[in-house]
Amino acid sequence: MEVASQDAVNLQRERDLYRNLLELGGKDEMEPLLEEALALIVRITSAQQGYLEILDNRGEGRTPRWWMAQGCYDNDVEAIRAAVSRGVLGAAIASGQTIVTASALEDPRFSSRRSVQRNKTGAVLCAPISHPPLGVVYLQDRSEPGPFTEEDRQLAERFARYLANLADRLILRRDRHEPDLTRPFRQRLRAEGVIGGSPAMAKVLEQVSVAASCDIAVLITGPSGTGKTQVARVIHDNSERARRPFVELNCANLQETLAERELFGAVRGAFSGADKLMKGKIDAAEGGTLFLDEIGELPMPVQAKLLQVLQSKQYFRLGDTSPLVANVRIIAATNNELRAAVAKKTFREDLLYRLEVLPIRMPSMAERREDIPALAEYFCARACEEQKRPKLRLSPAALLAMKAVEWPGNIRELANKIEAAVARAASQGAQQVDRRHLFPDDTPAHGNPRWLSYHETTRRFQKQLLEKTLEETNWNTSEAAERLELSRAHVYNLIAGFGLERTKP
Repeated sequence: MEVASQDAVNLQRERDLYRNLLELGGKDEMEPLLEEALALIVRITSAQQGYLEILDNRGEGRTPRWWMAQGCYDNDVEAIRAAVSRGVLGAAIASGQTIVTASALEDPRFSSRRSVQRNKTGAVLCAPISHPPLGVVYLQDRSEPGPFTEEDRQLAERFARYLANLADRLILRRDRHEPDLTRPFRQRLRAEGVIGGSPAMAKVLEQVSVAASCDIAVLITGPSGTGKTQVARVIHDNSERARRPFVELNCANLQETLAERELFGAVRGAFSGADKLMKGKIDAAEGGTLFLDEIGELPMPVQAKLLQVLQSKQYFRLGDTSPLVANVRIIAATNNELRAAVAKKTFREDLLYRLEVLPIRMPSMAERREDIPALAEYFCARACEEQKRPKLRLSPAALLAMKAVEWPGNIRELANKIEAAVARAASQGAQQVDRRHLFPDDTPAHGNPRWLSYHETTRRFQKQLLEKTLEETNWNTSEAAERLELSRAHVYNLIAGFGLERTKP
């Protein structure tokens, strides 16, 4: 009868916990959420003292971004926080496991700690919040006789898992609403399609605003897939030539004659099959902007003729002897190192000087990781619209996963990955795009092997390397970060992004 009575008490406590946690889901600010959450778990477990902290997941150190204490004097809080890196809290965070002890003062794992000896710390229950730890909840001593029970541990772990979801939501919302460093430049530029408010993008838009205000050549550099074409169009749209054409020519894989014909045009009879006048891209861009992508691939003889356009504004159609005047602005782009090409004699040095009057370098995704959530949400909304799907949102787990992985294909790869994920999620009737839709199992249902993409191969290698390192270091994230030459914060993000969990011994 007594066992049945205790079961009823435990069930009531669990119901009380979930009911109150659901009410906490309506909180829109971190501090009120943590204050009420801590009061709840302290009451449910009959703890005398409680401490809760949430780390800034972008930070490099162990200083909590938010913390809350209950039933503690200031000195108690300082003692608890002093033990974060070496005591009970440190053990919970490093191991990712809940720590329960009837008396920290008598527990050989913690009895030698000065903070434990000084405060004569008794019963302790300390549970990490999320995995990798986003924070920790620490409960000490009980108002009722005896240590924390197994039921207390289970309740604390459920509490921590639910709180992690609430905190993730508020942190992601804070990231999205942080001051947009690009705002001063957006106020005087039409740049709606340029997503992100990072310092790297603020620098780009500052340079764009200068380029748009004058009529000189611009060279845009940066890795493939970073948005060079889009930035070239923003420069054009904000210049005095905005009402005139914006014409693109990709110079990659163009033989000399074809490149010359595409760029300058050709008169009738200039080559076999030329039975009429053919206008080139310079003609098409008259009064506007000519954007030459992959400029480093332009054949050397054509480079000399392009240089003439930049110097004298004159050019000749293929097969013609009468010069024409070019009223165009040249914007060029490349993902190659043109100075190395100059050294190899595959690119003209004088042309490089003429093109890079105003150079703009586009950052890779690795240099603007804080922009990933905004970019991801933009591409998700666009994919839903283009695929005529109901509007889907990205889950916090999906956003964390995207921030954790590398994107060698930059924005283009991110957009393609999200487009495919939206299709998968919609076909499954999912309410949101989750991590499994972005990174599905590499092995098909029938078990037949298939070729892996560069991104999938890289991701698989990163995951295996991280798993191996964590196992070798007994999941000591600080040591793993040091071995991998990464910040501990980035290791935490990778663990979350790959969905890794420590196997309980």
